Amino acid sequence: MNLFKQLLPTKRGIIGAQKYCRASFSAFLHSSPDQSVEVHSPDHEVVIALGSNVGDRINNFNEALLLMRKSGINITRHACLYETAPAYVTDQPRFLNSAVRAVTKLGPHELLSVLKKIEKDMGRTDGGIRYGPRPIDLDILFYGKYRIGSDILTVPHERIWERPFVMAPLMDLLGSVIDNDTTACWHSFSTDSDGLFGSWEKLGGDSLIGKEGMKRVLPIRNRLWDWSEKTSVMGILNLTPDSFSDGGKFTSVETAVSRVRLMISEGADIVDIGAQSTRPMASRISAQEELDRLMPVLEAILVMPEMEGKLISVDTFYSDVASEAVQKGAHIVNDVSAGQLDPNMHSIVAGLNVPYIAMHMRGDPTTMQSSENLQYDDVCIQVAAELYSRVKDAELSGVPAWRIILDPGIGFSKNTEHNLEILMGLPAIRAEIAKRSLAVSNAPILLGPSRKRFLGDICNRPVAAERDPATIASVTAGILGGANIVRVHNIKDNVDAVKICDAMLNTRRIP
Repeated sequence: MNLFKQLLPTKRGIIGAQKYCRASFSAFLHSSPDQSVEVHSPDHEVVIALGSNVGDRINNFNEALLLMRKSGINITRHACLYETAPAYVTDQPRFLNSAVRAVTKLGPHELLSVLKKIEKDMGRTDGGIRYGPRPIDLDILFYGKYRIGSDILTVPHERIWERPFVMAPLMDLLGSVIDNDTTACWHSFSTDSDGLFGSWEKLGGDSLIGKEGMKRVLPIRNRLWDWSEKTSVMGILNLTPDSFSDGGKFTSVETAVSRVRLMISEGADIVDIGAQSTRPMASRISAQEELDRLMPVLEAILVMPEMEGKLISVDTFYSDVASEAVQKGAHIVNDVSAGQLDPNMHSIVAGLNVPYIAMHMRGDPTTMQSSENLQYDDVCIQVAAELYSRVKDAELSGVPAWRIILDPGIGFSKNTEHNLEILMGLPAIRAEIAKRSLAVSNAPILLGPSRKRFLGDICNRPVAAERDPATIASVTAGILGGANIVRVHNIKDNVDAVKICDAMLNTRRIP
């Protein structure tokens, strides 16, 4: 009997969750002796919803996730981030909503106590208006495969199925390839005969997202970016003497500032600053040398009046460079290696709380075009799988999916045919990632074909600066295929191409 008591979800003086207890006891009775130890304190997968509409909402999320991790709630996957209109009590600020999957040894009531303490520590008070404003709201949606019913806890959460702001993040946490058991379990809890997906479709499904009542957003700087509204143009600023297109042109602060001023005047939304060349066979410089090139220019650009409302991205695979640049004022980390070239990158980015561009590349700039690294059976499928693997590592290090931007890596570990397949295959890449994580598949995609060698090979343009028309064609194909950001050298002409593509896409959405 003492062993049976260890199997129960605990809270002092409370034994709830009768079905959970029966299932746990049955698992113990039917387990072999060498399995019984595992049943004493099992890791259970849980789903926890997050909501906030008071104060700095995204900072509230960051703090809540940190406190959850410190409390024995090991987060494995994040949903997208949604800004939503308030429900039930409508006279209050808009909410941020999301959800996470996690594993924990905490029993259901222990978990509830931990979450309530986090809410209290973050300023939520007892009482007040039900469904009213709150700095943080943490609800247990699912606890393993169990139904739990007690005076203080009901799992699955009883109002999941009527709330789009809960259902959308819940759907994000699925992946069709790896979640058969989980999906079947969540289906069984649904109030709809068609299960979880039927409940979501009955609410309106994906058609709800992007409308005023629910927008999928990415937190950046002091705003929430809805990347579906328009395609963003990222201007390239190389501070290197050896970049393939414009190496040596902008190595002084004065020439770099002048270049940025021109890019902004021509319509750039983001300036991507790189102080280390990643062209094929480029020699690697140290983090300190990269910082010596980068920081004077970054400091000068940050005080330019023209940069008001614009974003700065730092193009680096060194965590030390990323950290110093963000602390100085950069808004985005753009890592061509997706964490492969610096084992500290993911944990550092997690602490910086900025968007992270994870790009697909095999090897490093000196090996990426080797015959071994150019071997693909299906480039879109393999790029998707390999890129997701790196994003998953970033998530486990604490980088939420809602801060991830995907880059399939045009020109990196790819030949001409591979690059063309990716340009035409962005929907296939999203679909392949969706098998593993719907949230990550919904992330913004950045495309960077600008002046790349494959364009010169196709068009017989050996000089990089003569490849702008080919760049415009590839950018157009990418945007119509689902790219959300394009990284280019020639701002003026590509901005026009982006406007035409966005106009076509908006016409398609009007009906």
